[in-house]
Amino acid sequence: MDRIRIVGGQELTGTIPISGAKNAALPLMIAALLTDETLTLENVPHLADVERLIRILGNHGVDYSVNGKRDHQNGATSYARTLNFTARDIVDTTAPYDLVSKMRASFWVIGPLVARMGEAKVSLPGGCAIGTRPVDLFIDGLQALGADIDVDNGYVIAKARKGLRGNRYVFPKVSVGATHVLMMAATLARGETVLENAACEPEVANLAECLNAMGAKISGAGTPTITIEGVDGLSGASVRVIPDRIETGTYAMAVAMTGGDVLLEGARPDLLESALDVIVQTGAEIIPTNEGIRVRRNGAGIAPVDVTTAPFPGFPTDLQAQFMGLMTMARGKSRITETIFENRFMHVQELARLGAHITLSGQTAIVEGVSKLKGAPVMATDLRASVSLVIAGLAAEGETTVNRVYHLDRGFERLEEKLSGCGAVIERISG
Repeated sequence: MDRIRIVGGQELTGTIPISGAKNAALPLMIAALLTDETLTLENVPHLADVERLIRILGNHGVDYSVNGKRDHQNGATSYARTLNFTARDIVDTTAPYDLVSKMRASFWVIGPLVARMGEAKVSLPGGCAIGTRPVDLFIDGLQALGADIDVDNGYVIAKARKGLRGNRYVFPKVSVGATHVLMMAATLARGETVLENAACEPEVANLAECLNAMGAKISGAGTPTITIEGVDGLSGASVRVIPDRIETGTYAMAVAMTGGDVLLEGARPDLLESALDVIVQTGAEIIPTNEGIRVRRNGAGIAPVDVTTAPFPGFPTDLQAQFMGLMTMARGKSRITETIFENRFMHVQELARLGAHITLSGQTAIVEGVSKLKGAPVMATDLRASVSLVIAGLAAEGETTVNRVYHLDRGFERLEEKLSGCGAVIERISG
């Protein structure tokens, strides 16, 4: 099993290209199920979750082709890939447990399948172990659009033999996944659908841009109220995946941790303003440029900052672990409160192995900054937790080994290559 070895203490200087957003690419790929024409997606990252979803879509009969730069050393597809998806014939409306259990987002195929085919049988989902994340909002929302839903033997079975029909649905709590699914399903429903208390994340707006390019009639995406006027069918389109705001924030925090001067090439500051504001409060400089975002810290101490995670435009839950890694060496005490997912503090014990002082009180972590961390073997527990250990390891004295890095491969494209290109001593060790 691969692991990552880091020798800390090096400032980061140079350029890091920001990849396409995983959290945008996955729903865009699933949208291909809504049409029998080709959907072309540009700037798709090369990640384990993307490859897994390609296999899941193939199970439904989706053909795909890849074009993009190639790595001359091993032939693997590299940055800025373009993927073409064609779901001319849906050969199977069942998404089996052995596929869906490995990645929660694969459950989202239920919306396009029931909208286009009138039926879907999808296993209850898996993914990171960061809380229960139930599918009740998906079921309630699809029922509001006229689907008959049964849950049987670990599968959600949705049927709408006469098609879905538009309706008003108010999300009892904000859910990005359920917003994606209901917005996709509603594009082929009869009449108007209004989604209230919808997620406002940039990835939702990126999906709406894609669906509208395919011929949908969606307005209000990126606000709490989204209106969808159903159409009879959708066509192919070509859409670009937005840059990954979580990757952007992660590398910005890495620079704030180590010091240095890095251009995050292709990053968009408008996608993570709240996180960038917090990073500035820690003492780093954030400078938007025509090429992306420049992050600098001159080696001065890291200031402690309190944060609370919140839906967009608040501080992202997907940056909480990374920020905790940064705060382990702050000059003073910080409080980090997690409001989105329960059980998302599994990285605390691993950070403690590096010398961090962190105590938990319910959904709040109190971090007492230390003057130095010391390298140690640590274990990744989920995608974002794993990269928090990398951030801490970059500043720790001596050698840190991060085990179970398959979590990292789910969401960070060539992380060790990008960091080593800026001076970090980091390498992947296979086997």
